[in-house]
Amino acid sequence: MSPVTVTPPSPAAPASRVADLEIKDAQLIFSAIWADLEAEFGRENLRFPKEIILLGGAPGAGKGTNTDFIAKARGLTCGPVVISALLDTPEAKRLKDGGNMVGDREVIGLLLRRLVRPEYRDGVILDGFPRTKVQVECLKLLVDKMHQLRREFYSTPLGIHFRQPTVHIMVLFVDEKTSVDRQLSRGREIKAHNDEVRRTGIGEPQEERTTDFDAGLAQRRYRVFKEQTWDALQELKEIFHYHFINAQGSFDEVEQNIRHELEYQSTLELDPRTFDRLRAIPLASEIIVHARQEMVKRLDAYELEHGELFGRVATFIAQKVMPIVLRHAISGVALVNTEETVLDDPLALAMLIDIFSERGYHAAVDIHRIEVPRKFDLQTGAITCRVKKVYRVQIRFVGSEIRRG
Repeated sequence: MSPVTVTPPSPAAPASRVADLEIKDAQLIFSAIWADLEAEFGRENLRFPKEIILLGGAPGAGKGTNTDFIAKARGLTCGPVVISALLDTPEAKRLKDGGNMVGDREVIGLLLRRLVRPEYRDGVILDGFPRTKVQVECLKLLVDKMHQLRREFYSTPLGIHFRQPTVHIMVLFVDEKTSVDRQLSRGREIKAHNDEVRRTGIGEPQEERTTDFDAGLAQRRYRVFKEQTWDALQELKEIFHYHFINAQGSFDEVEQNIRHELEYQSTLELDPRTFDRLRAIPLASEIIVHARQEMVKRLDAYELEHGELFGRVATFIAQKVMPIVLRHAISGVALVNTEETVLDDPLALAMLIDIFSERGYHAAVDIHRIEVPRKFDLQTGAITCRVKKVYRVQIRFVGSEIRRG
């Protein structure tokens, strides 16, 4: 601050000015890069991923370990875009060789050119982005552009290529002690591996990070994450879908946490018009919430209000169906064809399905009608048929596991 300032600003003023400068820097950087992209690819070809997962995490939180699982959970077939690896590409090396620093402008330019590749159309994981406030602002501008392109091409033949973008922020978090312990453990494992490679000449050496061998440096790396990357990701928390993952536990526990966080939600991912079209069809999760309670009510009502019919259905199941089911105890699937007349009453069919459900089976009934010749008129050649009604009952359950060998 200049010493000639007469009235000192409020404590928040310097931070506010810094934020304004960062926003202006981001706007200048993004505008220049976007203009280059339009000139290079054409506006109609700026097709970015439908889904972007921003994967951040403390050192040792397991980003590399869990990336494949996250991709599988979201149905993504492309590999992640790892920012540190992106800075080792020929494009980045040319910048370095030319004496240029790889700053925010270069990172954003390299990243956007990568994201327009066809293999990322359905979705992509960005590992290590954003890391600065300028990168955060550029991400916001990118998403705004994606929405703008979607509106522009929505009613055109190209509309299918500009879909509703979905952005997830996923932060794998561990505390400082866990982070430092894992970094040092990784260093020991890599050193042992590389020693074995040097001794035997078999295998490929792995990168040895200085921070993985020094507790002080490992601790500093964690604090840099908290002070820079963490703050950058928190700024996006109110804008995009935010997932805070506790990565302290075992691999299985962390995977379970990730799976729970990334459960499919149509309201977040479908185009609003598509969602409105499907709104009248209930979700499976909605119709099964109270299914058990409703089934119990129905069974009690059968006994109280239709006891005679309910008894006949229960007897039919016990005497005619269960012997067949028992013979299929290993396979877990029994098919029963019957002409039992008690099932002619639609209520009896409902009773049969509910009884099997209550007992832990899954039952489905299909009615098959067969015309059976009953009389043949010799003079006219007319054939009179009766309709034979066959009920095909399929019962499924968990079969027996037979050990072989």
